[in-house]
Amino acid sequence: MSNPTCPACSLDDVLGHADHWECSTCGHEWPKEAPAEVARVVKDANGTPLGDGDTVVLIKDLKLRGSSQVLKQGTKVKGIRLVEGDHEIDCKIDGSSMALKACFVKKA
Repeated sequence: MSNPTCPACSLDDVLGHADHWECSTCGHEWPKEAPAEVARVVKDANGTPLGDGDTVVLIKDLKLRGSSQVLKQGTKVKGIRLVEGDHEIDCKIDGSSMALKACFVKKA
């Protein structure tokens, strides 16, 4: 197996140790095993984990940006989809696509 390039300086002058790599140019050290990606857990306002396809209920009235409409507390949203970003939930409410923050919903 060939040595990797240094993630700090991008040079290939790397020394292999038993449990880590070390760049002989800049001195950067990193583990040989790639860190396992941590699965992102999205939780509702009560701390219950959410998943794709769950049904949630709004816990407060939410004003829609750029409109005079309001999503009322208690509105049930079926078949949510979890996405990356600030607004973790993609869904459809009354036929319109919406993005919601998980802190404003609870699992139904």
